Amino acid sequence: MGTFLLVSASALWGLLHSLTASVRTKGIIQKAFGTSFMNWYRFLYNLLSGVTFLPLFALVALLPDVPFYTIPVPWLYFTSLIQLLAVVVLVAGVLQTDVWSFIGLRQIFAATPDAKIVTKGLYRYVRHPLYSAGLVFIWLTPAMTLNRVILFFCLTFYIFVGAYFEERKLVREYGQDYLEYRASTPMLIPLSFRSKQKI
Repeated sequence: MGTFLLVSASALWGLLHSLTASVRTKGIIQKAFGTSFMNWYRFLYNLLSGVTFLPLFALVALLPDVPFYTIPVPWLYFTSLIQLLAVVVLVAGVLQTDVWSFIGLRQIFAATPDAKIVTKGLYRYVRHPLYSAGLVFIWLTPAMTLNRVILFFCLTFYIFVGAYFEERKLVREYGQDYLEYRASTPMLIPLSFRSKQKI
């Protein structure tokens, strides 16, 4: 029963997250509430995503659980260091994409310039460094339980599905520029660290 609840809740969150991020949904909302409302959309989208994710944390904590493993010392120090590096990558990735636009505040308080493909910094090596770092962080959780494994599998599946649909949207938005970037840069695993020129 606990597994069913966790998978169902994760699927509902993923569906809501994907629907609210879709171009079609944005078009419907813009038609209903006007163009000026869309200045708030990114911020409200992030807020909704965060608030609706809280029940998943609650389910993991409250449902009956079974311990899987705990990473022992000294390996714990090593995995904790990698988790810390993953957090650094997450922060750096957000900063490289304009943190205020990422949060949605720039769209509210100022006109935003035309968006461009970010290919510098971490984005030279993978197209989705935030996803890569997030996956590393969750799977190196030192105390793993059945509920956490279920949630992490659901999140991992959603990340791959979400990345696929996100890239379809980016191809529509940027066309050949993004196709060239995608052809030369791995999605999640940095297979090459050679320097790349910006598109």
